[in-house]
Amino acid sequence: MTEIAHFIDGVRVAGTSGRSQPVYDPATGESTKTVALASSAEVGMAVAAAKAAWADWSRTPPLRRARILDRFKMILWDRADALAQAISAEHGKTHDDALGEVTRGLEVVEFAIGAPHLLKGEITEDVGTGVDSHAVRQSLGVVAGITPFNFPAMVPMWMFPVALACGNTFILKPSERDPSASLLIADWLAEAGLPAGVFNVVQGDKEAVDALLEHSDVKAISFVGSTPIAKYIHETGTRNGKRVQALGGAKNHMVILPDADLDMAANALMGAAYGSAGERCMAISVAVPVTDRVADALIERLVPKIEALKVGPAADRASDMGPVVTQAARDRILGLIDRGEEEGAKIVVDGRNFTPPQGYEGGYFVGPTLIDGVTPDMSVWREEIFGPVLSVVRRRDYAEAVDLIHAHDYANGVAVFTRDGDAARNFAHDIEVGMVGINVPIPVPMAFHSFGGWKQSLFGDHHMHGMEGVRFYTRMKAITTRWPSGVRTDPEFVMPTMG
Repeated sequence: MTEIAHFIDGVRVAGTSGRSQPVYDPATGESTKTVALASSAEVGMAVAAAKAAWADWSRTPPLRRARILDRFKMILWDRADALAQAISAEHGKTHDDALGEVTRGLEVVEFAIGAPHLLKGEITEDVGTGVDSHAVRQSLGVVAGITPFNFPAMVPMWMFPVALACGNTFILKPSERDPSASLLIADWLAEAGLPAGVFNVVQGDKEAVDALLEHSDVKAISFVGSTPIAKYIHETGTRNGKRVQALGGAKNHMVILPDADLDMAANALMGAAYGSAGERCMAISVAVPVTDRVADALIERLVPKIEALKVGPAADRASDMGPVVTQAARDRILGLIDRGEEEGAKIVVDGRNFTPPQGYEGGYFVGPTLIDGVTPDMSVWREEIFGPVLSVVRRRDYAEAVDLIHAHDYANGVAVFTRDGDAARNFAHDIEVGMVGINVPIPVPMAFHSFGGWKQSLFGDHHMHGMEGVRFYTRMKAITTRWPSGVRTDPEFVMPTMG
């Protein structure tokens, strides 16, 4: 079997820990690759390489850093198909969906290329007589990103382009379920001219994560994943003196008001609920139609669309939806559907008995599922399913819909579909959720804005990318300057004032 290696100090490095695990093709359930699992010593090698590289990289003019990222952008643009194929082979998402992931990551690279502008400081002349004050943003040092399986290219690109543009060196710990994309990215950054040690990849599991969290030379950690792990990352990292941003789970609702365009809402729900087999932190997993009339009409439109979805491998470019990432993920999703039925929900479209295409019988497929009659006491509403399951929670009016959303522990994303501008404006203002869509089902901000939720969906003070990312990956330094005029004064022992 091919072993997927680390990337340390500018080269691919075979694992030395003696530990590895299989990497599967979710469409077939077969494994032809393994991934090395780093020891704490191997993590230490990557940190040492990054620390050594930081001295020069942090002093590299931002314009020169931006030009390297610009060359990387062009490589990424030209080879997007190759990266998408690597993603699909290990994640299972369709090729077009993987291409969309690459594009959204590339947008953050484009934002980071503006580093010379983003890092401009501020100055005030004459804050006092003959005294000037200015402030600059400087890099932190070695920073790390711990990224999830569902976006093996995009989520790393939410992190490292901004971190590198700001003068930091970076260590990526990708998901061990689909690690190949990380090495392509590392190779292409080197080809673009990034100096050795500035970007490193350590493959691994919890041992690698803990080594990064505990290493004194790692100054900041970015994480995207489930809420229990996000809490662990945040608590452990901050306890060890690191700056941490940790994005957790989600349960995203779409409210459909009585005046909404139901055809538009139904089409939006199809992509938002079933795209990437529902394995998106911004997937809409709960439809909230206001009134039974709207619910019945919505379901009437959804059922034939769901039944017409083509589920198959990424190798079939006609597939609308691929498998989920692992057998364990498949079993968990099926178990939650079972529990929903046991708790009294109605399975309108049942994906539990989906028959995979010929030749893919061993794949981790779950058919698209629609569940009606869901109530807030049910597991399918409380838990993040992370699969192709859409629950319908009926509400009598707008206020009940808002109360339902506020009752959930997660507050990542939400959408409302309506023709009423006043209702939409009130919803956007009042809803206690980090990202809001108005007739937009997946309100992921563009790269020059910032991404992040509220409540149990985000731990830390900063959202990702955009100017929040610049602030996270830099620290402010304020400098007050006075030049002597040649006249010496006596020492002063009182608090200086600037009158």
